[in-house]
Amino acid sequence: MAPDYNGRDNPGVTLLPDNPCTRCGACCASFRVDFARDELDEAGGHVPTGLTVDVTDTTCRMRGTDHARPRCAALVGQVGVKAHCGIYEWRPSPCREFGALAPLGLPDEACTRARVRHGLAPLGA
Repeated sequence: MAPDYNGRDNPGVTLLPDNPCTRCGACCASFRVDFARDELDEAGGHVPTGLTVDVTDTTCRMRGTDHARPRCAALVGQVGVKAHCGIYEWRPSPCREFGALAPLGLPDEACTRARVRHGLAPLGA
């Protein structure tokens, strides 16, 4: 299992003391976030229903991520300065899976694209 940004999923992983995910937010303002309705709090999951929009009978999307200039409704702060997920403990699976290497200071293609989109240097650069 990939570590989440605070290492709970893999306590043996040494994380950077200054995790870039706790101040970046570029991914939250770059990509559409679709996931199964089963993850909603009203369906027994944890994602707050009020922060989502319906896509199909089985899929929903984080509010704001389908705009021309995406910005997830759960994103708090200014991208690249000090930004974080306001529902981190309850975030949907695509967010849990995204950027698993970032807490280690290692880039991946999607993280790099998001950071460049917001004028930020890729991790490790």
